[in-house]
Amino acid sequence: MKSKITLLLSFLAVLIGFAAFKIDDDPFAQILKKLDEYTNKYQQEKVYLHLDKPYYAIGDDIWFKAYVLNSKTQAPSNISKILYVELINEKDSLKRLVKLPIMGGITWGDFKLTDSLGEGNYRIRAYTNYMRNFGTDFFFDKTIKIGNSWANKVFTFTDYKYTKENNAEKVTATIHFEDKNGVAYKESEVSYEVQLDFRTVAKGKTKTDLKGDAVVSFTNNQSFLNKKGKIIATITVGNKQKIVKLIPITSTSNDIDVQFLPESGTLVEELPQKVGLKALNGSGNGENISGKIVDESGAEILNIETTYLGMGNFTLNAQPGKTYTAKIKFKDGSEKDFKLPQAQKSGYALSVNSLDTGNVVVKILTSANLTNSDELKIVAQQGGNIYYVSKAKVDKQVLIATIPKSKLPSGIIQFTLFSAANLPVAERLIFNKMNVDVIDLKLNSSGESGVKKGNSIFTFEASNNQKPIVGSFSVAVTNANKVSPDEDNESNIFANLWLTSDLAGYVEKPNHYFLSKDLKTARELDNLMLTQGWRRFLWKNVISEVGPVITYKPEQSTSISGTITKGGKPVPNGKVMLMSTKGGFFVMDTVTNAEGKFNFDNLVFNDSTKFVVQARTKADRKFVDIKVDAVPYQIVTKNKNGADIDVNVNNTLMKYIKESDNYFNEMTRLGLLERTIKLDEVVITEKRNIAKNSSNLNGAGNADFVLAAKDLSNCVVLSQCLNGRIPFVLFRNGVPYSTRSPNTPMTIILDGMQVEAEFLDNINANDVETIEVLRSAGNTAIYGSQGGSGVLVITTKRGGSGVSYNNYAPGVVVVNQIGFSASRDFYSPKYDAQTTNNKGDYRSTIYWNPQVVSGEDGKAKFDFYNADEAGTYRIVIEGIDVEGHLARKVYTYDVK
Repeated sequence: MKSKITLLLSFLAVLIGFAAFKIDDDPFAQILKKLDEYTNKYQQEKVYLHLDKPYYAIGDDIWFKAYVLNSKTQAPSNISKILYVELINEKDSLKRLVKLPIMGGITWGDFKLTDSLGEGNYRIRAYTNYMRNFGTDFFFDKTIKIGNSWANKVFTFTDYKYTKENNAEKVTATIHFEDKNGVAYKESEVSYEVQLDFRTVAKGKTKTDLKGDAVVSFTNNQSFLNKKGKIIATITVGNKQKIVKLIPITSTSNDIDVQFLPESGTLVEELPQKVGLKALNGSGNGENISGKIVDESGAEILNIETTYLGMGNFTLNAQPGKTYTAKIKFKDGSEKDFKLPQAQKSGYALSVNSLDTGNVVVKILTSANLTNSDELKIVAQQGGNIYYVSKAKVDKQVLIATIPKSKLPSGIIQFTLFSAANLPVAERLIFNKMNVDVIDLKLNSSGESGVKKGNSIFTFEASNNQKPIVGSFSVAVTNANKVSPDEDNESNIFANLWLTSDLAGYVEKPNHYFLSKDLKTARELDNLMLTQGWRRFLWKNVISEVGPVITYKPEQSTSISGTITKGGKPVPNGKVMLMSTKGGFFVMDTVTNAEGKFNFDNLVFNDSTKFVVQARTKADRKFVDIKVDAVPYQIVTKNKNGADIDVNVNNTLMKYIKESDNYFNEMTRLGLLERTIKLDEVVITEKRNIAKNSSNLNGAGNADFVLAAKDLSNCVVLSQCLNGRIPFVLFRNGVPYSTRSPNTPMTIILDGMQVEAEFLDNINANDVETIEVLRSAGNTAIYGSQGGSGVLVITTKRGGSGVSYNNYAPGVVVVNQIGFSASRDFYSPKYDAQTTNNKGDYRSTIYWNPQVVSGEDGKAKFDFYNADEAGTYRIVIEGIDVEGHLARKVYTYDVK
């Protein structure tokens, strides 16, 4: 990586009007010092997950390797030693959660996609506890498609049509229903509910026609608010079985929003400036447009158009007193006018051109009335590291400097122009990629096998700047004939760690910018820099020394800590003992400090484990109170990548999920894949218990029924225990339904966070304090549309933290805490001459290895057996070294 600099002397190839900035007692030097102190104090982390495939099917495993970097050093992070990875469904509800140990900035794990899950657009979100202090925008958060053929009876395909009706947006959805073999469900009853942003806008019943199509229409009267949602369609098939399908609504109109974004922030009169152009459709994806700019008299100034994903740029020299309008033509032939931002009468503009292969050209443009010899400063930084800093006397309207790209790091670089009063007045982002920051992988494929079930042996040499490096690499091999590569949108270590991890908001097809090195792609990437925001930190916070509130501490290990009190006062020098019987008897002891605090650190255990904490005073008296520290769960926010949602996931993945059936059936036959056990439905009625500690928004006990902790004392698997114990609630395949709304699942709220039914079995039953059933309108109203089908409010003994405890006796508490998820090995069969033809092998992921390490000589090796199917096999290798250099290599070979 490039070494940071705080002083620029004379490396400029061309310098007109600029002077090198010298660090001295100048007030601006103090701002630069504050930047360094600020970003050192609030170092941040970024996470990238290499996934084995771009999409999946129910029955698959999602295999991943995580790379955790320090955003200031760009090297593997040592800030945190624990990573959380979540699987989240379309309803922004948590389905799976794994906790993993980070070693040297890396870790790995997997999610098993059981048949209790449905098809849909899922998210994989990853973060450290410390990352939570800086907001969810910079979490790893990727949308993936998961299809379902193996455990699915009804397949849908939905087509949306949009019209206007009395200024409201009318949507007509034609939903096609068919079975696995493509046979339509004719003349079948369908009931439906339409929700926009959790608000019900339509309900009704209809029937499919002879083609298996049902038409659902609804109107969006609040189009300025509600653009996305879902159709909950319930179709009645053979034996009067009701199948519920959730169909995403990604937009309610075909309107295009067009934005005009002047380079560096604002338009200034009589300064020729580049203006970024961005056009987005209702789903949030780019739409290419064309048009022209006219002034207030209607005179045509210039033609404009976007070139890729609705992005482009044009140059405008705004004249005094003039206003400008863009007359935009859309692909359907319609037209619409958009006002451009009003130009300021005077000011500064910053223009940065990074399209040259060797240099970055920086221009400062100044209004004529401001050419008064004031001193401006310009800074280029990344992650708080300054790579260029200079000052300029404003004695002319245009000042130019040329910076060699070799002096700048790879990734996003922020250029900021400061006024004479040392205030930021203009900013511009550029993207830079230097080969010096890339690990070169030379793959030796001489040992590859081109036959089915043949043993393929590969070696590679990893180097940087022609020197061998020690690196950690992950290897995924797939059959590209079954898993078509999604090159523009698959997980990519460069696209994430250098681009999207440092940009707030949605980036469409980020990998596109790394697939080609031509000038066209460079221009498209520069247009992204023109139109995308920057949010890692704000200069005003640096200058005023206002940092984020650090609520969540970096986790170096799993710990159990808390406070011992007696009569409300801390107990100093108290005796505390920690015990567990899982995996053999375990015991530790410590003493409290002057504030009565204790801490058991460096605990290593798998899954959820029960501990006993016993406390006594210094005089060995046991009547003390123990309060165990707990951190609340991370709230699931809305999907920032909502534009990636596919309305027809199963249809898109039909070829893949049908071909996967052979593999799943074979794995089931071998006992390597399990199906969900379905329990009979039981309904009982009884009302008892009042909640003492509740996350119920109505208040503790204001429910139609309350199940207390003592009723779950013998419970092992929570979802099975609840079946038959809660009145007015039916469980089908582990999913709760209220008898009032038997076709729509109940909402489950765990300690204030919405989760899915499958998450129930991630909860230790001993952790639960109360389960409250809300069915009546009076109790569900406070939850809005989320409460329409009833609500199960589950409150744990610690309010949702992964840590819970229960008072067992005076001076004793039982603590349940989430441990590390057990790491599973990828199933990769080995063949020899005797076993080659014994059984079918239909893997789509042929090989997955999250930890291939190159030695001091830079060499590494991996090998595997091909599957029993021909095709083009695709190898993707990604990795990192101790300095943060990145690697990605893609190689294909044919198996006959």
